[in-house]
Amino acid sequence: MKNTLALMAVCLAALMSGLEISSVPVLSPVLEQELHASFRELQWIMNAYTLACTTVLMATGTLADRYGRKRVFIISIIAFGLTSLMCGLATSSQWLIAARFAQGLSGGAMLTCLIAILSSQFPQGKARSQAFAAWGITFGFGLGFGPIIGGILVAWFNWRWVFLVHVFIAILTLILALKNVVESRDGQAKKLDLGGLITLSVTVMGATFLITQGSSLGLGSVIARTVLLVTALSAGMFIWIEKRHPHPMFDFSVFRVRAFSGALMGSVGMNFSFWPLMIYLPVYYQSGLGYDSVTTGLALLAYTLPTLLMPPLGEKLTARYGASRIIPFGLFTIGAGFILMLIAVVHHLSLLPGALLAGMALGLTNTPVTNTTTGSVAANRAGMASGIDISARLITLAVNIALMGSLLVAGIAASLKKVMPAAGELSSFAERIAGGSVVEGLQTAQIGQALTDGFAVILIYGAAGVWILALMSYLLFNDKGRRKTVTCEPY
Repeated sequence: MKNTLALMAVCLAALMSGLEISSVPVLSPVLEQELHASFRELQWIMNAYTLACTTVLMATGTLADRYGRKRVFIISIIAFGLTSLMCGLATSSQWLIAARFAQGLSGGAMLTCLIAILSSQFPQGKARSQAFAAWGITFGFGLGFGPIIGGILVAWFNWRWVFLVHVFIAILTLILALKNVVESRDGQAKKLDLGGLITLSVTVMGATFLITQGSSLGLGSVIARTVLLVTALSAGMFIWIEKRHPHPMFDFSVFRVRAFSGALMGSVGMNFSFWPLMIYLPVYYQSGLGYDSVTTGLALLAYTLPTLLMPPLGEKLTARYGASRIIPFGLFTIGAGFILMLIAVVHHLSLLPGALLAGMALGLTNTPVTNTTTGSVAANRAGMASGIDISARLITLAVNIALMGSLLVAGIAASLKKVMPAAGELSSFAERIAGGSVVEGLQTAQIGQALTDGFAVILIYGAAGVWILALMSYLLFNDKGRRKTVTCEPY
């Protein structure tokens, strides 16, 4: 009974993690109106959570091993509830961005701890398999149904309840965890790679800042040049530190394992196009097609639900054909889904076929990627390989949320230039349209066409990028000269 209640606590935490990722994008047009958030602020509201997760992810595992997984899990649950309350009470976009970053710190810690707790409290056998299956299904449910749940909360109450609902879930999770999760530690916990953690975080944040703010600041400005210099130095220092640290976050020797590198291209590919697009799809549905929040959530469900339903088929196909074929095939099919959506956007057709195809392809790809990244290296490096996998996903997601936003604005601006070539505020108009607001002086048809042209640009970008990564994955997997697994020395 104790283990069952502990599993319920873990699953509730997983549910909060999944919901927080996929329910918030539905809010973009609402936040633009309610908080008067600019397009760049909307990008940061969405991206702050991801960046914070990346920052804390690798450190939490080490801290939990040393000071107690239950203890850190309890702290992260409390922090997640409090920061969700901060998000729900936000009265400005700046407040919400700060609260989202804090929420991401606690959410990343909570996600890391719950996986460690499952591994320690369910060490082997059927109970372990059932526990991990329950966690995966619950997390997938949160991801898959997040858009419609978010849309319903906005329609029935208001946007604040998308965050406030987590306060009540966190309280229930805390009650279950306090009494039923068993404390565990690792007596041989490794020293925290603080230098690698800081330099990687600065590099990712600097790159994201330049992508989102570079055009407004001017790449020749003092601020932009300073950020670029700091980002480049941090990237160089990160590589230098990781090659010399006795217990690095990133052991670069694993990249010589062809299967690991091929699967990692899958991690990057899924988050290069599929998940970043979900941040901007609500804008197209609501501003371009005139959907309300509930209809938008239902439309997004076609995009996310297949990711929950397809993994069992992905496992069967992988067992038959191998990850070296299924992962590149899955990435290629995501790109094909983007091309179908591109055709639909240009010709004003339904996005449903392309959205379903992309979601099915991601569902086929995700499990083989996860299993291969951890299973292709020596057992003593599986945790580190998993950390690289998750970090690669989050970093790619954060950077491409910013890049897709910039490309969307550029595409809208190029479209507007055709109908108002003399306007001096094209960039400002484009950002407002991308954020879901109405621009005075432009007809609805002109705004709709500009939004369509902008989405065509990011769909082309997403398709081309994931196809290149599919090719890289295939070549890495199938390079005949260097396919043997590299033996990794123990720590």
